[in-house]
Amino acid sequence: MRAFRRFTVRPVLPEPLGALSVLAANLRWSWHPPTQDVFASIDARLWREMAGDPVRFLAAVGRERLDELVDDGDFRARLDAAHGDLQRYLSEDRWYARKAGEGAPRSIAYFSPEYGITSVLPQYSGGLGILAGDHLKASSDLGIPLIGVGLFYRHGYFKQALDRDGWQQESYPVLDPDELPLTQLREADGTRATVSIALPDGPDLVARILVAQVGRVPLLLLDTDIEDNSAHYRDVTDRLYGGNSEHRLRQELLLGVGGVRALRVWSRITGAPAPEVFHTNEGHAGFLGIERIRELTVDDQGPHLDFDTALEVSRAGTVFTTHTPVPAGIDRFPRELVSQYFGGNSPTPGVPVERVLALGAEDYDGGDAGVFNMAVMGFRLAQRANGVSQLHGHVSRGMFNGLWPAFDEAEVPITSITNGVHGPTWIAREVIELAANRGADVDGDDTDALWPLVDQIGDREIWDLKRTLRTHFIDDARDRMRRSAAKRGFAPAETTWVDTALDPDVLTIGFARRVPTYKRLTLMLRDPARLKKLLLDPERPIQLVIAGKAHPADETGKRLIQEMVRFADDPEIRHRIAFLPNYDIAMAQPLYPGCDVWLNNPLRPYEACGTSGMKAALNGGLNLSILDGWWDEWYDGNNGWAIPSADGIDDPDRRDDLEANALYDLLESEVVPRFYETNDEGVPPRWLEMVRHTLKSLGPKVLATRQVRDYVRELYAPAAHTARSLNSDYAGARTLSGWKQTVRAAWPGVRVEHVDSEGVGDQAEVGATLTVRAWVALGSLTADDVEVQVVHGRIGSDDVLTSTLVAPMEVQESYDGNRHRFDATVSLAHSGAFGYTVRVVPRNEALASVAELGLVAAPAEPA
Repeated sequence: MRAFRRFTVRPVLPEPLGALSVLAANLRWSWHPPTQDVFASIDARLWREMAGDPVRFLAAVGRERLDELVDDGDFRARLDAAHGDLQRYLSEDRWYARKAGEGAPRSIAYFSPEYGITSVLPQYSGGLGILAGDHLKASSDLGIPLIGVGLFYRHGYFKQALDRDGWQQESYPVLDPDELPLTQLREADGTRATVSIALPDGPDLVARILVAQVGRVPLLLLDTDIEDNSAHYRDVTDRLYGGNSEHRLRQELLLGVGGVRALRVWSRITGAPAPEVFHTNEGHAGFLGIERIRELTVDDQGPHLDFDTALEVSRAGTVFTTHTPVPAGIDRFPRELVSQYFGGNSPTPGVPVERVLALGAEDYDGGDAGVFNMAVMGFRLAQRANGVSQLHGHVSRGMFNGLWPAFDEAEVPITSITNGVHGPTWIAREVIELAANRGADVDGDDTDALWPLVDQIGDREIWDLKRTLRTHFIDDARDRMRRSAAKRGFAPAETTWVDTALDPDVLTIGFARRVPTYKRLTLMLRDPARLKKLLLDPERPIQLVIAGKAHPADETGKRLIQEMVRFADDPEIRHRIAFLPNYDIAMAQPLYPGCDVWLNNPLRPYEACGTSGMKAALNGGLNLSILDGWWDEWYDGNNGWAIPSADGIDDPDRRDDLEANALYDLLESEVVPRFYETNDEGVPPRWLEMVRHTLKSLGPKVLATRQVRDYVRELYAPAAHTARSLNSDYAGARTLSGWKQTVRAAWPGVRVEHVDSEGVGDQAEVGATLTVRAWVALGSLTADDVEVQVVHGRIGSDDVLTSTLVAPMEVQESYDGNRHRFDATVSLAHSGAFGYTVRVVPRNEALASVAELGLVAAPAEPA
């Protein structure tokens, strides 16, 4: 019988135990083992049954047990210590206060469509969400004044199961916010705080604001499943990445426009400073820039700027991070749909629809005039943008070069900050305790001193630790295999073999990630007989543990999973290979430490970063990967293995065959022998040498604390500086906006009329000095409006410059008609083919990049 009504009854804790509610409400417990121990000490069995969820756990603890704890002095002391430790963590000065500098922003808003913080709060699908969660956690550890903004999906993503034939099954259990570590933001009178946005087909869409406290960082999650809305509107936040284009557009309007409004409500109620910098994690939240323009142009409390001035104010403080290396990963809406939403009862009333449409227009060679591109809008609304690894930055500059067609790829204004992972979340507890026993400050905000400690630990201790981690993971994997078999319809008598599946003394290789085609889940199956031989080698076997979800609409991805599951079901090999369904944070935390090798074989260069291998490395795992994403950047020949890629081969089957064979070769000739070649003490010294080098070479690099420090120094602080210069009285913004309009209008009159040089003759030698002169007509601009540059470097047979350097030229003479001669000298530092050209670009100290306006004037013919 179904319930007529559902609600949650929250427990009432005895006053002396009130600190338990405080600890449960702050998600720091999810990465702080001492706090988890406090809960576990109440009832270890119940803590396991509740899967380490303190909110559900406290609701399930009996009153009799709570009364016992009130009189338990030892427990009360542990509880008080944990509560005091949390208060110190929340209040003490950390890295940001000590080292970020006076110009650092007072507050930063971070927008993402998903957040992977803990499996208890399933609001994530994969890497983008895990990255966002790690960004918040690391910001909290460093004391960075970040505020997260997202949506609360009442069904989350989906839970994955398998049917008897290995086909993915999806289910969407309802998430009750009252059963989660969330609070509802309320006004001073106790009523719930809400935001609303106008939609074209009816009344305003209303959302309440739920708050998750991630250490020191508040995360605001907008939820439309409230009685203020019709059933149709309540479904706007039903599930992550579901629905049709219009449904996704509504979600993204709520995230961007509603998210900015939620920040304003948060600041009003709590007194928190308004954000100076807005960071949009992928294009999903791009409409936040439109809402900020509305605030500045038509809001009753705003300064009533014109659109172009408001655009400059908004852009100056906005950072845009792109995560996809493939066009298919970008949200693109029909132009007519966006026009419908912004042209009538608009969510941002007063902002001209034609200006909105222009921001997302693919009005460049190869673009589609019929679509509205969220990433394109993201770039146009942000003065600073980045990819998530060096290789991905290069790929992104190529993908979006059409927005800056006058510039070579290297000068497209998309920089790179390589992702990182949150150490306390992903490093095994046993590894952290080993470091703490050697004197490491594992709770501090500076881990640079941690990695040299690796050399203080003996080979035997490291080897035994890795076996312990393998054993813990295998116990977890067997439990998951039993539960999966039961859901698939297998009787217990058919699954007794699971009790001995996997072996803690066998080389364990992990592969876990989403299952789009380019990640190539089944590359390892290209030669099944060869893989079986590796799995069943009587002396030196390997074992594989595989996990991953396919998007519910991705039939190809589901077929790949089915192919893998059918292979793993083979009775001959099923003790050596397992597919574990429902990959999530709870599975990942024992998986990464329990693997000796982390396998990653995407189709290069389609892995933007790929942080799973970072998590393995922090636990002494060695990466075996295609040189893509972060691995292309930080592989050094001794911290793992690079699978040779067959770039440039157009036949996908031949490319897969070549790269699969390279993978098998590495396993047979290098990986397996090194793992099993042990000395008299029973440990493999060459393997452990690579483990030590991995920890020392990658440990400091792959942490999210390094990543967010980079964001502060390279993007947040510069954005805050520019925003302040434009926002103080808006005079700077008005001046910049007017200057840009003047430059754009006058640019057709800017010409490089003649170029010559002297100083090297016919026999140029290294060390010689080349003097370059350029005669330039500036039309109606002044010499202060531009910079004339010599661009020089190596040159190929096609006369294309590579490895270029830029030297500014100075005015030497002026003539009638606003014509000028500019000179510069260039030293010839290298032998070989050399070339140069001259160009004119706009110049203004408020520009973040020489390419910002996309304007260049160059000689009509090569000089």
